[in-house]
Amino acid sequence: MDILEEIVAHKVEELQERMDFIPPRRLYSLVEEQIKKETSAPASMRQALMDSPTGIIAEFKRKSPSKGWIKQEGKASVIPLSYQQRGAAALSILTDTKFFGGYDEYIQQARAAGVTIPILYKNFVIDEYQLFQARYCGASAVLLIAACLEKDKCRDLLHMAHELGLEALLEMHGEEDFEYADIEPDMYGINNRNLGTFVTDVNNSFRLAERLPKGVCTVSESGIGDPDTIRQLREVGFHGFLMGEHFMKADDPGEQLARLIRMLSVER
Repeated sequence: MDILEEIVAHKVEELQERMDFIPPRRLYSLVEEQIKKETSAPASMRQALMDSPTGIIAEFKRKSPSKGWIKQEGKASVIPLSYQQRGAAALSILTDTKFFGGYDEYIQQARAAGVTIPILYKNFVIDEYQLFQARYCGASAVLLIAACLEKDKCRDLLHMAHELGLEALLEMHGEEDFEYADIEPDMYGINNRNLGTFVTDVNNSFRLAERLPKGVCTVSESGIGDPDTIRQLREVGFHGFLMGEHFMKADDPGEQLARLIRMLSVER
């Protein structure tokens, strides 16, 4: 198996264990009660990216399958809020435990610390149960990966996400994934990392940019580390730039973000 196949196979087992612990009916009831108490819907990640002068989605990512631990001591109660304070347009928080060292509770901790900007629930979503997990923990949007899902399943998950008040970022990597583009997600993403091998090449976004629909919110994901690359990606039509390791490898991820934004401002 390649890395993606291994992750998805484990996700099936993990989901069953989670459902045994918190049955779907119970989780759905908790989310329904939560929505009734809310005074406003989750903030729009799409709108935040379209309105932002930088479009940076700063990611809280402690570990990866290819690199191992990046920042094992990183705290979800500290770094995401620092990202917000230093100018991130939105956040991405890894919630996969085995391969990325994440938990749903990290989104709850970020919200409790004062994060109000949109948060992407970054996981390998294969079942609607996970959409309810995302909504319950305080996410604004979910990631739907074309390589993980049959097209009809992906469309069904998108519709359910919308019913829950969540937006969806559709992640594509290669030409074969563009058959999913007509399901009309809120945001269209190009992942520069091959999820089978975890090899990263930012040229993937430049290569596929012209294939993206016009007039939609588009995101380049992974492998971005300097302001010049962001500027060039913006020139070919991208609105959002998902960056994780570049920040998380630094002693102070929030300050690393602030430094990048200062460099972008100088360029403008």
